[in-house]
Amino acid sequence: MITTATTIQKNRPVKKKGKSMLRRVIDWLHLWLGLASGIIVLIVSITGCLFVFQKEINEMYYHRQLFVTPPAQQAPLPISVLKKRAEQVLGPNKPLLNITTWKQPDRAWEFMTYKGNDTALTYFGAVEYYESVMINPYTGEVTGVLDYKHNFFSIVKSIHWSLLLNTPYGQPVIGWGTFIFVILLITGLVMWWPKRWTKAAREQSFKIKWKASIKRVNYDMHNVLGFYSLLIALVIALTGMVWAFKWFESTVYVVASGSTTPPDVKRPVSVKTTAPVSADPLDVAFRAALPVLKDAKRIFVYPATFPEGVHVIGGLKGKETYYGADELQFDQYTGKLLGRRNDSHKNRGEKLIEMNYDIHVGAIGGLPGKIIAFIVSIICASLPVTGFYIWWGKKKKKSFAKG
Repeated sequence: MITTATTIQKNRPVKKKGKSMLRRVIDWLHLWLGLASGIIVLIVSITGCLFVFQKEINEMYYHRQLFVTPPAQQAPLPISVLKKRAEQVLGPNKPLLNITTWKQPDRAWEFMTYKGNDTALTYFGAVEYYESVMINPYTGEVTGVLDYKHNFFSIVKSIHWSLLLNTPYGQPVIGWGTFIFVILLITGLVMWWPKRWTKAAREQSFKIKWKASIKRVNYDMHNVLGFYSLLIALVIALTGMVWAFKWFESTVYVVASGSTTPPDVKRPVSVKTTAPVSADPLDVAFRAALPVLKDAKRIFVYPATFPEGVHVIGGLKGKETYYGADELQFDQYTGKLLGRRNDSHKNRGEKLIEMNYDIHVGAIGGLPGKIIAFIVSIICASLPVTGFYIWWGKKKKKSFAKG
């Protein structure tokens, strides 16, 4: 029997093609950046997951303080009267910062005070006080005083924001951890991408084999869940980076607005007058704002705090969201309307930056959006754990092989 060169070539074992240099670099980056940032990603993801439904949980827990029984056909008391009542409760050492009123008739109105300390190291030192007086707008009765500084979700938010440290110390750690997480998501997608789109490859890439070994289930959870959560996880991470880095916020603004020039926003000032006024200027301003902000569900008020300052009154169109606000400025001495800036006056960059919080927590999509943010946050929390288990299993396998 004659053995030809062709026959020998066919019978020769085929060598598997090794990974390219680029792929080896990507694998190396994914491994070591993941190990370096894993604990930060885990903490941020868990606290983010906890914070998603803070509004619903707080409203249940503080229901007696936040809700009132509205009397039939009775208008709320003047806002200046309610403000004075809140100031009496807070005392002279805790000046009022802002007021939140509701079109919803069964809501108590909120009168909030806050003072920070930029020199402190931890959250508890950085926030000197953060309280709200809740008042029944029809009777002036105080329904409760909420201590937000020690509220569970405020502490969770601080861990999420800056690891319970003051912002200058903790937020850079969170910011760079988030930046690394973005790199991990991108390198993870490259590693997940099948070489060939065969049926077996699709099965492995898109399905978790729950009946397989623990190691295989863990591997599938890391790869498959990481892929399915990729886009939302990227959005959550990138919106987090907007707060962490000024350069990133500026980049987002420039890309969205198409301009490097900040908007020219006029800042009106109040002018002191000796002319008598027939009513409290804040009441005059608030009454004038109501028909203008008729589509708002919440109306916020920032009373003037210095001689040239103005009363700022704005309307929020959502019960929970903060984007899309129309804003009015009133003279603090007369209640006269001095300026107006609607949401329609803002450019695309301003609007996107304003939406950042609502996108980050999923509130922009209503309850379904928050549920998605909650689930994706859980998956993001699992990725460092499953990734570490994959690495640990390979390390033990190598050690066993050497032994």
